[in-house]
Amino acid sequence: MTWVIKIGGSVRDPEPVLRDIAATVAASHEQIVVVHGASRALNDLSERLGYPPRIVESGRGDVSRYTDSTTMDHFLMAYAGVTNKRIVERLRQLGVDAFGLCGLDGGLATGRRRADIRIVANGRTRILHDNHAGSIERVQAPVLQTLLDRGCTPVVTPPIAAEDGTAINVDGDRLAAEVAIALHADRLFFFADTPGVLHDAGDQASSIREMTADNCDASSFSGRVRPKLQAAARAVMRGVDSVVIASGVTGAPLQQALRGEATHIVAASAANSSS
Repeated sequence: MTWVIKIGGSVRDPEPVLRDIAATVAASHEQIVVVHGASRALNDLSERLGYPPRIVESGRGDVSRYTDSTTMDHFLMAYAGVTNKRIVERLRQLGVDAFGLCGLDGGLATGRRRADIRIVANGRTRILHDNHAGSIERVQAPVLQTLLDRGCTPVVTPPIAAEDGTAINVDGDRLAAEVAIALHADRLFFFADTPGVLHDAGDQASSIREMTADNCDASSFSGRVRPKLQAAARAVMRGVDSVVIASGVTGAPLQQALRGEATHIVAASAANSSS
């Protein structure tokens, strides 16, 4: 079986997740691809370098990071540099043959750049130029499968490559979903700082236990869970058996998620057959 595990940038200390990954790999139960973000690390780095992050909102209410060329330099440092290599370092210390790479490497992931973006600020619409962000169009599964077949655990992060090879920032949850789809993965896990999808964003005890892909109405939710639900629904509709959104800050995140302490998103037919 193949699992894709996304460690969100909101998880300040990935140690519990990494320990669970190492234990699973050692037991030879699954082939695992790790995808990670580094949003907190990038924010912290940008502040220290005197170039604070600029978060913008589209007319549809979607929130994203404006990634100009300077921000992309910082992005590469935080994502493909420090965070990726620290995760690789720790996994190797735990006995995992981890192999770190970003979407640029070997053309692993390619997409389309949105150099000009329309935003809403103070009730007015503006267009920002020189944006190094975009969307994912293709993931090269053979690159990852070759590593998996050699017993390696790929550790993948944005950025990816635009049509002309330019590095672009893409949503990490969507990247994880596209990796899972390309590999025909059995499961996709999203680990963040909440115990799943919450009925009430202010109540950690309001986690939803099960959802189906066709009722993942992201418009009913706000914040970072929206792109997660969109990515989860796409993954399930494209053949991934189930998607799990769980806490990455507990003592044994993967084990607790497998025990049901998370939000599980499945196809409608799978939910009906289990009820």
